Amino acid sequence: MLAQEAVNSGDTAWVLVCAGLVLFMTPGLAAFYGGMVRTRNVLAMLQQNMIALGVVSLTWVLVGYTIAFGDDAGTGLFGNLELFGLTDLRVPPAPHLHVIAGQVTIPTLAFVAYQMMFAVITPALVTGATAGRLKFAGWVAFLAIWSIVVYAPVAHWLWHPDGWLARFGTQDWAGGMVVHASAGAAVLGTLLVVGRRRGWPRTASPPNSIPLTILGAGILWFGWFGFNGGDGLQANGLAAQALINTHLAAAAGMLVWLVAERVKDGHSTVVGGVSGAVAGLATVTPAAGYVNTVSAIAIGAIAGFVCHFALRLKYLLRLDDALDVLAVHFVGGMLGSLLVGFFGDSGINPLGKDGLFFGGGGSLLWHQIVGVVTVVAFSFVLSWAIAAAVQAVLGLRAPADVQDNLDHAQQDADAYHLGGVAGLNGSGAPQRRQRGAGRATERPTRPVQNARLVTATVDPTLLPTTRELRDALVGAGATSIVLSDATVSTAEPTARSLPRGYWQDQDLVGRARVEVVVEREAVAAVLDVLGRYGAERSDGFVQDVQLATDVR
Repeated sequence: MLAQEAVNSGDTAWVLVCAGLVLFMTPGLAAFYGGMVRTRNVLAMLQQNMIALGVVSLTWVLVGYTIAFGDDAGTGLFGNLELFGLTDLRVPPAPHLHVIAGQVTIPTLAFVAYQMMFAVITPALVTGATAGRLKFAGWVAFLAIWSIVVYAPVAHWLWHPDGWLARFGTQDWAGGMVVHASAGAAVLGTLLVVGRRRGWPRTASPPNSIPLTILGAGILWFGWFGFNGGDGLQANGLAAQALINTHLAAAAGMLVWLVAERVKDGHSTVVGGVSGAVAGLATVTPAAGYVNTVSAIAIGAIAGFVCHFALRLKYLLRLDDALDVLAVHFVGGMLGSLLVGFFGDSGINPLGKDGLFFGGGGSLLWHQIVGVVTVVAFSFVLSWAIAAAVQAVLGLRAPADVQDNLDHAQQDADAYHLGGVAGLNGSGAPQRRQRGAGRATERPTRPVQNARLVTATVDPTLLPTTRELRDALVGAGATSIVLSDATVSTAEPTARSLPRGYWQDQDLVGRARVEVVVEREAVAAVLDVLGRYGAERSDGFVQDVQLATDVR
């Protein structure tokens, strides 16, 4: 279905590609968040993000699009319902719709699809703050209502030519206010309803998979090229400018965050690096099509510094924002929206305005302040009301006794089935070993007399290979060896560094439990071998045993 006579194939292809890139950001966000939660809440986090693709896609087509981009109802607050269910798309996106000049040259459905992906990912941002506390049914209800009642009207205010903030002069290229500020305000309202995790802020858990988080961050960075690059709805120089601004702001945010992390915490981490990049991406989002390249670098650098120190915000507000959505997205979105008032450059985009640093005075900055305050207040109040209503009717907060294991409670499944022992190194070579070659030390074949069971725990990090341990124990006289995972208490808690400046006292540490059957005369030799791998004799024990072969 084409809604206008002239369609530019290049512009259409670019917008459709960008729609796919923004869609890809939702599973990227799922991975980004999923890697940072505790092991037994991974599947719940992934599902909370992925379900937005199903729920919000439908609400957008049925009613969200017509509220956001239907003809204004006359107040500048929302569109009419003439496009309910996309039943009448005779009128294309209007000239000058959104943020571009000239006649829009793409099919209306391409525009619908592209904007749909923004609607999908925006409420999903909330899940990082509420990690470990959401009931699935309640979250689905919140998603559906919020996408209609909060997101669609805000999109109309800023991205429809007749929206009241658009007419007022507030500018938001790709969602600093529509996406990040509104989602951040939703975090504030939702956290007031779902409350804190048990023990917060005096308990902490390590991320289950930093590699998964890094993969998610890479997908987000990649997808952000479509997030910011497609908002002009044309494949032209402005799209290229927005794309390069996006990338450079992320790069600057990454480097500044790493420096700040090094100065503050004494080390620079990979999670810190990608956090800085995401902060730069979120902050440049409202400005990507309105500022020049150097300004984009400055915006990213400011984001890396400000968002890093905004990590303390949740403690000041006493809000348990589990994955720092407030610091990265909320602060970043508001900051970038305000920085448009300083760095705006009409030479980059004729529809833009000059900011304070480019001779435009303070009018644009005032318009941005009004936009930020209005969007945040609107989203906060309605998000709290929606969350409270859902909590009262369906329940939004998961019961305290299942919050540490939502995967089992909600899905009866585990994300991982690996232990520390399974991760130990074994002997190997580029070529398959020939049968009989390099045979390990053989166990004694004679009957065991006066059998003893030696049990001890060793440090897995001291084991170069499982073959070395086996050969050493067999050489000492072992006839049977069992190796399993164990967790043991320590005399003094071990301080463990966690991402983004947090730390955790560990009173229990992972070890490998070794159980060895030997003859009585070989007990001392086996204990000596185990001692080489961190076993303390005071923590082990020796027992008389009867072998199963001796039972008649």
